[in-house]
Amino acid sequence: MDSSLAQRCADTARGLTIPALLHRNATERGDLPALSVLGDERTRTWRELRDEIAVLSRGLADLGLSSGDRLLIMMSSRPEHWLVDLAAVHLGAVPSTVYATLSDDQLAFLARHSGAEILVVEKSSDLSRWFAVVDRFRHVIVVDGEGLTLADVAARSDGDLGAFEKTWREVKPEQPVTMLYTSGTTGDPKGVLLTHTNVIYQSVVLEAVVPQVPDNAASLAYLPLAHIAERVLGVYNPIYRTGHVTICPDPTQLLAGLNQVRPVSFFGVPRIWEKFVAGVQAQLAAADPQVKAAVDVAREVALEAYKLRGAEQEVPAELAAKLAVLDEKVLKPLRAKLGLDNMLWAGSGAAPIPVEVLLYLASLGVDVLEVWGMTETTGTATINTPDHFRTGTVGRINAGMELKLAEDGEILVRGPLVAAGYLRADGGIEPITDADGWLATGDVGTLDDEGYLTITDRKKELIINSSGKNISPAQIENLLRAHPLIAQAVAIGDRRPYVTALIVLDEEVVPLWARARGLAGDSAASLAGDPAVLAEITAAVEAANTKLSRPEQVKSFRILPRGWTPETGELTPTLKLRRRVITDRYATEIDKLYGE
Repeated sequence: MDSSLAQRCADTARGLTIPALLHRNATERGDLPALSVLGDERTRTWRELRDEIAVLSRGLADLGLSSGDRLLIMMSSRPEHWLVDLAAVHLGAVPSTVYATLSDDQLAFLARHSGAEILVVEKSSDLSRWFAVVDRFRHVIVVDGEGLTLADVAARSDGDLGAFEKTWREVKPEQPVTMLYTSGTTGDPKGVLLTHTNVIYQSVVLEAVVPQVPDNAASLAYLPLAHIAERVLGVYNPIYRTGHVTICPDPTQLLAGLNQVRPVSFFGVPRIWEKFVAGVQAQLAAADPQVKAAVDVAREVALEAYKLRGAEQEVPAELAAKLAVLDEKVLKPLRAKLGLDNMLWAGSGAAPIPVEVLLYLASLGVDVLEVWGMTETTGTATINTPDHFRTGTVGRINAGMELKLAEDGEILVRGPLVAAGYLRADGGIEPITDADGWLATGDVGTLDDEGYLTITDRKKELIINSSGKNISPAQIENLLRAHPLIAQAVAIGDRRPYVTALIVLDEEVVPLWARARGLAGDSAASLAGDPAVLAEITAAVEAANTKLSRPEQVKSFRILPRGWTPETGELTPTLKLRRRVITDRYATEIDKLYGE
C-alpha cells in the first residue's frame, strides 16, 4: 500500500476517541439522522442520541461504573444496546456484548473471566441463564422486566453535564473501547481488547479506500453486536462518518430491511450472498424464457466488464455503453428486488465465499469484494477495493499494516489494527504479538506478486491423510458450498486413506428446487433421501472434484437430515464449523463412509 496513504490515515486517526467523535456529531451535525429501527417511525438524531447517552452514562456512574471497569451486555439488536454500550464508553469503562447462543456454562465462564461489575440483559427471563453466577455482579440491569431497569438507571442520573464532559474528555485513544470474546472452535473464549485507535483507524482506512460512500449514508445493522463486523460497520464507522444506521432486529427480515433502506454499502457473510444467488436463480428458473434469455445476455456483458476491471484493464467504450443500457433495463430491476440497487460498496468476509458466487453476483452488477481479518485485527486486515481487486483473493494489506508469511505459510500481521491484547483473568492484558509486534493469525495463505492474499486454510485444520498428504478442507468445502442446494459441508480425512464429506442441505432453497421439479416433500429433512436430490448433490460433488487434485477429491459423502446452527452446537455464533463437535457427533456416519 502507498506509504503516503498510510501516513494520512495515521494523521487522521491520531488523538481521536469515540466520545470525541460523538461530541462532534452532536454539536456540528446534530440534526442529521443517527439511529432508526426497521418498522419504527422514530429516528434519533445525533444530538438526541448523545443526550440519551449522557443521561445513561451519569446513571451508570451512580451505580459505581468507572474507568477500566467491565460491563457485559446480552441483548438483541435494539437502540438500548447502542445506548448502554456507548454510555459505558463515555466513562472509560469497557462494554462487552456476548452472544445469546452461548451455553450457560460459557456464560458463567465469561462472568468469572471478565470480572464485570454490571450485567445488562434484555428481559427478566434471561437471568435464568446467569443463575449460577448472577451474584458475581454488583448490579444487574433489565431492559424490559422487573428489578433494576434501564429506566431506573436513567432516573439515577444527576444531570451533571459538566461531570459528563469531564469524564469523557479523560478517555485516551489507547484505552479499550470494547472487549469481544472470540467464539473459537475449541477451548474457552478469549476476550479481545480493542482500543479507540483500533476502531477509528479501521474506519479511516475504509473511508480512504472506499471514498465514494458519502457521509450520513444509510446502512443496515443486522448482525449481532458481538460480531466484529457489526461492531465496526454498525457502531464505530457510522460514528466516524456520521452515518444513519437502521437496526434490523430480526435477521429473517433482512431482505425487507434492504428493500426499505436501500443502503449504499452492505457487508454480508458468505451465507447471505449465497442465499441471494439461490433466490435469483430460483426466480429466473421460473421466469418466461424470453426474460431469462435477456438476463443471460445482460449478465454475460456485465461479467465481461467485471473481469476487465479485475485485471485493471480499461473497459472499451462500446462495451461500457452496451452495459449501461442493459444494466438499466435488465439488471438494475433484479438488484432492486434485493434492495441492492443503490449499492456503492459490497463486502464479504468471516468465512470463505465460493468464486462462483462472486462471479454470479458480479454478473448481476453487484461487485462483492472479499476482505479478510479477525477480531484481533479489528475486522479487515486485507481488503479488495473497487479500483483494485482480484476475485478469489481477500485483497491486499490495509494501509499502515504489514503482512508476511511464516515458513509454514501462516499469515503474520502487525500495525495499528492489531488489538491491544487478551484480557487475563486477573484483569491484566496478555500480549497477542511476539516481541517484534507480529500477530500469528492461525490462517494459512499465499501471496501473489502484486501483494494479493489468498487464504488456503486454518493452520490447525489441515487434513493430513494416511499417506502424509496435507489437504485443505476449506478449499474442498468452499467448492461444495458453491452449489445452491448445499448450505454446509465438512471434509473428513485426517489420518484416513481418502477424503469424504458430510453435507447439509439448504433448508430454504431445497423445497423451492423440489417444488419446481414436482417432487414430494416440503423440507430439507424430508427430501434428504430423495433420489433426485441425491443425484443433484452427486453431480455437485463430481463438479467440485474436477477442480481438486486426486488426494483432495471427495470419494463418498453423506447427506444429513437436519441443519447445523449455533444453537445445535455444530457452528460457532459467527457460523464457523466446530469440527471437533461435528466429527464426534457424527462418528458413526463417518465410520460408515470408510466401511467401518
